[in-house]
Amino acid sequence: MVYLSVIFTIAVIIEHCYILWMEMFAWETAGKRVFSTSLPQELFTPTKRFAANQGLYNGFLVAGLVWSFLIENPEWAINIRLFFLGCVAVAGIFGALTASKKIFVVQAMPALLAMLFVWLAR
Repeated sequence: MVYLSVIFTIAVIIEHCYILWMEMFAWETAGKRVFSTSLPQELFTPTKRFAANQGLYNGFLVAGLVWSFLIENPEWAINIRLFFLGCVAVAGIFGALTASKKIFVVQAMPALLAMLFVWLAR
């Protein structure tokens, strides 16, 4: 279970690094490809600063998850990891309820699975 918890947590980290990059630096290119069905093309340029702000928040989630691997106390490391994975899961659930059901599968599900494996590996 430890390996699965690490693998799923790293997968969430990688995903959110990609989201950070896309929203902060590639909103008008990669962002258009990802969100072309849910956002009209003419809105990408005017929403570039809003997307960058969202990307920054994804960076904070990445920082928290990476930090959880650097904490020496195992109990604290698990608590911090579960907290940040929980933040990702809540954001994914909220996104699924308010924007697109696909967000649940892409964002919330990996975080929930990582949380499950972290909890089982304790």
